[in-house]
Amino acid sequence: MRNAADFAFHHVTETTLHASAEAAFDYLDDFRNLSAHMERPSAMMLGSRMEITTDGGGGRTAGSRVRMSGRVLGMRLTLEEIVVEREPPRHKAWETLESRLVVIGQYRLGFELEPNGDRCLLRVSIDYDRPHGAFARLAAALCAKNYARWCTERMTQDAKEHFGSTVASADSTGSSVS
Repeated sequence: MRNAADFAFHHVTETTLHASAEAAFDYLDDFRNLSAHMERPSAMMLGSRMEITTDGGGGRTAGSRVRMSGRVLGMRLTLEEIVVEREPPRHKAWETLESRLVVIGQYRLGFELEPNGDRCLLRVSIDYDRPHGAFARLAAALCAKNYARWCTERMTQDAKEHFGSTVASADSTGSSVS
């Protein structure tokens, strides 16, 4: 298990959800809800999508594994993640075990929930490295920051649409993005 400080880059997006931390955790604990943006064709994925499969734990237990695969511009993309931390209803994190991606390399992704009455603050963060290989490093230099932002914003946006809220985003410099 790696710590956030072990990665070169960081991005976080947050929103206030109109839901209890328990209800939000239950929704976000399901990788189908959390990663739905990867299963839909999108401009960020150049019109492609990824297929998500989980082991018997369904991504809902520490040690559970999640796999994604797909093609972008004819290139096969794959990754395998493992849930490394799961503390309902407050926190969940997972990391790549193996990845064959173009824009980002190994990463740690997760969410935190802070209860506030009948609402909660959702914070989705990604810590990542650039991939290896000349082409991938060039693609990462051009696109990794935008991809990391898109990923965390899609997760919070999907939760926002499910529960209702507002979204704010920031990179490791602390600058705010709407």
